Amino acid sequence: MSHPSPTPSPAPSPSPARRSLLRGSLAASAALALGGAGLAAPAFALSGRPRAGWGVQTGDVTASSGLVWVRSDRPARMLVETSASESFRRVRRHHGPLVGAGTDFTGTTALRGLPAGEQIHYRVTLADPDDPRRTGEPVVGTFRTAPERRRDGVRFLWSGDIAGQGWGINPDIGGFRAYEEMRRLDPDFFLCSGDSVYADGVIQPSVTLPDGRIWRNVTTPEKSKVAETLAEYRGNFRYNLLDHNVRAFNAQVPSVVQWDDHEVRNNWYPGQILDDARYTEKDVDVLAARALRAFGEYTPVSTLHARGSAGRGAGTGAGSRAGRMHRVVRYGPLLDVFVLDMRSYRNANSPGRQADDTTGILGAEQLAWLQRELAASTAVWKVLAADMPLGLVVPDGSANFEAIAQGDPGVPLGRELQIAELLRFVKHRRITGTVWLTADVHYTSAQHYAPERAAFQDFAPFWEFVSGPLAAGGFPANALDATFGPERVFVRAPERANLSPMESPQYFGEVDIDGHSGELTVRLRAEGGSVLFSKVLRPGLVGQ
Repeated sequence: MSHPSPTPSPAPSPSPARRSLLRGSLAASAALALGGAGLAAPAFALSGRPRAGWGVQTGDVTASSGLVWVRSDRPARMLVETSASESFRRVRRHHGPLVGAGTDFTGTTALRGLPAGEQIHYRVTLADPDDPRRTGEPVVGTFRTAPERRRDGVRFLWSGDIAGQGWGINPDIGGFRAYEEMRRLDPDFFLCSGDSVYADGVIQPSVTLPDGRIWRNVTTPEKSKVAETLAEYRGNFRYNLLDHNVRAFNAQVPSVVQWDDHEVRNNWYPGQILDDARYTEKDVDVLAARALRAFGEYTPVSTLHARGSAGRGAGTGAGSRAGRMHRVVRYGPLLDVFVLDMRSYRNANSPGRQADDTTGILGAEQLAWLQRELAASTAVWKVLAADMPLGLVVPDGSANFEAIAQGDPGVPLGRELQIAELLRFVKHRRITGTVWLTADVHYTSAQHYAPERAAFQDFAPFWEFVSGPLAAGGFPANALDATFGPERVFVRAPERANLSPMESPQYFGEVDIDGHSGELTVRLRAEGGSVLFSKVLRPGLVGQ
């Protein structure tokens, strides 16, 4: 992004057809697993047994697989045990990597051959590499695998934008409170739509609000300046894990995470050379490689941990296949999540008036990949997880544009050409059930796109839903670009820029797919339990 009264609604009751009777009982077990961890940094003892004080997390869970993450306080061997019960009476062992300084003592273990549609309990044990009998206290977590039966249904949450604009972990308000609210909803998974950290966002000890109140932040050395070194990027990912709400959430809810700009630097693009006095390293490609390595170390992403992948430290250019961010996470017969990367392959930010643009925001190779995967998908719903909105005008300075839209309501130009090609492909291949989800702009809204309102008309109608921030500043609504005919059906946004979480609620969205009817319901939620907007979409349609 370029800029640095709700009706209470109860949480949805789980359907009797949902696949786990344990749903609803997990909150206490996840909290107990963390030993009542608070907002302070996990202590690192330099003697004794290995300790996993930063919690556990899971990612890219499918019907038969998933990734488990942990961080040790010293070199250790990672062992994961899975079980169908909290008692771990019968376990299956998964041998993980030896973690050490090369990965900042983080490790990720792939779990394969899991049963579909089941609650999986796991515990991670760290062992002394020189004496396997010397083990730390196990850290436990749980997650549900994707269903293999349509009738079981799927429910997930999405949001983005975490610790942005100087609003960090505030112990006075209980830290990142929205995470605890999301955890209590007990979704199948969480889609983090980018800006998972703000590597360019300095966290000051305190900020005075316009009304005179004081916002207090937990601070760390790595958050005292913009991130440039690998150690500083790693420290940005560790910062969010200082929050007890985040660690409790991670122990219970698996994530599907993508990146946008702030994981590296605001509004970055490949090949950019910075004119910013805060940076001694001016080459954004160097910064992006360091950020990607830290991202892969701290985030369980399947394409960054695939066998044979160069993953950590891999280049981000369009020709690089190793360590790529874009992927499909298949979540049973009802849902495929197409995780896009609108950052690594884009061309330079510009006024966006080119009449010919084959690179666009996805790059030619990623666009071809997306078209193939969409055409091959048999899922009822295809969620396009975009780290930037389609028809919202997001400027970069006075003349350039950061996203796709550039404010010209006419025929597609610049990056719009690539989106037009994709939308045309979806229509002509009669691909049903496409829904766009995003964050980035720090408010929540629903846009409906229709050809009869558009300058470009060779596409089927579709919906785009925006939600966020999850723990950052709130901003006014962006203007719409009429090229693809968006209509803003709902919006909730502040009137002025960078409202703190003490002044404006944080936002996240919910998607609930009914296993019987196949209907997909989107709820735009505000922190505090309110459902601001709800929309039901019917399955089997090319356009809605």
